[in-house]
Amino acid sequence: MKVLFLSPEVVPFAKTGGLADVAGALPGALKRLAVDVRLVLPLYRMVREGGFESRPLLKDVEVPLGSFGLKAVILETKVDDGVPIYLVEREDMYDRPNLYGDAMGDYYDNLERFTFFARAALRVAESIDFRPNLIHCHDWQTGLVPALLQAPPKQAPFFRGIPTVFTIHNLGYQGLFLEEKLPVTGLSREAFFRPEGLEYWGKISLLKAGIVYSQAITTVSPTYAREIQTSEFGLGMEGILRHRKASLHGILNGADYRTWDPSRDEHLPQRYSVKKVEGKHQCKKDLMREMGLDLSLRDRPLFGMVSRLDKQKGLDLLVEILEDILSMDVGLVILGSGEEQIQESLQQAAVRHPKRIGLKLGFDEALAHRIMAGADIFLIPSRYEPCGLTQMYALKYGTVPVVRATGGLEDTIVTFDPRRGTGNGFKFRDYDPDAFLGAIRKAVEYFQDSKRWEKVVTNAMGADFSWDRSARAYLDLYKSLLRR
Repeated sequence: MKVLFLSPEVVPFAKTGGLADVAGALPGALKRLAVDVRLVLPLYRMVREGGFESRPLLKDVEVPLGSFGLKAVILETKVDDGVPIYLVEREDMYDRPNLYGDAMGDYYDNLERFTFFARAALRVAESIDFRPNLIHCHDWQTGLVPALLQAPPKQAPFFRGIPTVFTIHNLGYQGLFLEEKLPVTGLSREAFFRPEGLEYWGKISLLKAGIVYSQAITTVSPTYAREIQTSEFGLGMEGILRHRKASLHGILNGADYRTWDPSRDEHLPQRYSVKKVEGKHQCKKDLMREMGLDLSLRDRPLFGMVSRLDKQKGLDLLVEILEDILSMDVGLVILGSGEEQIQESLQQAAVRHPKRIGLKLGFDEALAHRIMAGADIFLIPSRYEPCGLTQMYALKYGTVPVVRATGGLEDTIVTFDPRRGTGNGFKFRDYDPDAFLGAIRKAVEYFQDSKRWEKVVTNAMGADFSWDRSARAYLDLYKSLLRR
C-alpha cells in the first residue's frame, strides 16, 4: 500500500504542538507495517536552521495559485525511520520566524501559503510518479486537498478515485478566511462556497473543507470523536460532524517510546524500569535539588506539570487550589509558558513558597524528561484534551496521572481500584476546583500506602500506548476505504 502524508509540522523538523509528534511517529510505524509512506512538509526557516541534510529533488515545479502559476523547489530528506520527506521550498512564503503567525496574529497570507502547499504536495507526487492508494491530510492547513480532488472538472486527474483521510488534531483551529479570497483556492463559488461545502458563517473554513470532502475523518481519541459532535465541544462544527458521524473515527494517538522511555532516557541522572524502579527515587532527589525544593519533603508526594499555562489546560483550576495542595505537605514542579495572568499567579505563589514550588517558564526538553521521571504524581486538569500525550509519557515513567475525564485522558487513564488492584491513575469529571482537589487528595491518600502505591505505579508502567498499536488501527481504516 502507498500513502501520501501531508502535515504542516513534523518532529524533528518543525513543531508548535502535538500534531508534529503524530506526523513524526505515525509514518514510521506504518512503514514497519510494510506501507510505503511519503511525507510532504513546507520548508520553513525553522527546518532550514535545523541543519538537516537534504538533496534537491525537483527544480522549478509549476504550482497553480489562483489565476497565477508559481514555482517551487522540492528537496528530499529522511529521518531515522527511513520515511522519505519532501520539503516544499518557497522563501517568500515559508522563510519566516514562525510557522503560522507572530505576536500580532496569524500571517495575513496563510490561505495563499497553505493553498500553495496543498497544490505543491499533489504536484510532487505526480512529478515523481508516486500514485498513492490513499492521501492522509492533517488539520486545516491541508484541508483543501480533499476539496481539490472533488473539484469539477477534476483539477487533479492523476489522483482520480484516490480516497482521502482527514485527521482533526484540535477542532479549535478552523482555518478561517474572508469569502473574497476564495479565488486563491481555484475552487468555484457555486460548487464549494455553500453551507454544505466549505462555507462557515460567511467565511471560508479549510477545516470544514477537510471534514466535508474527505472519505473518512479521524480524530485523536474515541472520546474526543464523540465530544466534538456536541455543542459543548463542537465549536460550531457539531452539525456537520454529526452529519458525517458514520465516517468519523476516533483513533488514539501513540506515545513515541523511542524518545520517552526511562530505561534509556539520556536526560535522566539514573535510568530505571518497571522491573528495577529504584532509579526513580534518585531522579526525584536530583529534581528537587535542581528546582531548589526542600529535601526534607522527599518522602512526601512531588507533583509535576509540563504544560501550556492556559485555561484550556486547566491552569485556572490549579491556581485556585494551589494553597490547598501545598497544605498537604507536598512539593510541586511546573514547566511551561502561556497566559500572562496565570504565569503571574504561579510566580507569586513560587515567591511565597520557594521551597515548595519549582517553576520554570518557557520550555526545556531535558527538564521535561527529568520532571516526568522525578515527580510522583502528574497533573493534567484540562478543560478539553483531544488526545494528550503527556499522560502516556507519565504512565511509562511511573508518574501517576491525575486527570480530568475528557477526550484522550478519559480513554487512557483508568481510576485505581484498590480492591481489584486495577487502574493506572485518578480522574475527576466536573470542571471544578473541588473535584480536582478531591482527586488529588485521593492520590495522596494512596501514596501514603506504599503497597497500594507500588501497585498503581506498576500498572501505570505496564500500559502500552505505542505507535505500533495506533498504526494498526489506521491501517485497518485505510484498508476499509480501499475495499469500497
